[in-house]
Amino acid sequence: MATLRQVPCGKAAKVRKLHGEGPVRRRIMDMGITKGVDVFVRKVAPLGDPMEVTVRGYELSLRKADAEMIEVEGP
Repeated sequence: MATLRQVPCGKAAKVRKLHGEGPVRRRIMDMGITKGVDVFVRKVAPLGDPMEVTVRGYELSLRKADAEMIEVEGP
C-alpha cells in the first residue's frame, strides 16, 4: 500500500482510498481529496512536513499525518 506521503516531489498519483476516522477523514474530503482524483506533489518541506500538492486545480498544504491517511496508486 503506497500513501501520498511516499510520492516523490514532481510526481502525480491517483487517490485509491482514504483512511482515518470521523472529522479527520471529513476534513480531507472537504479539501477535495476524494477517491479517483489525481494529486500532484509540488513541494516537500526540508523536514518533510508539510507537503504542497495540487488537487483539482488548486494548491494545498498537507501535514505528514494527513498524507499518510491517503492511499494512492502510481506514480
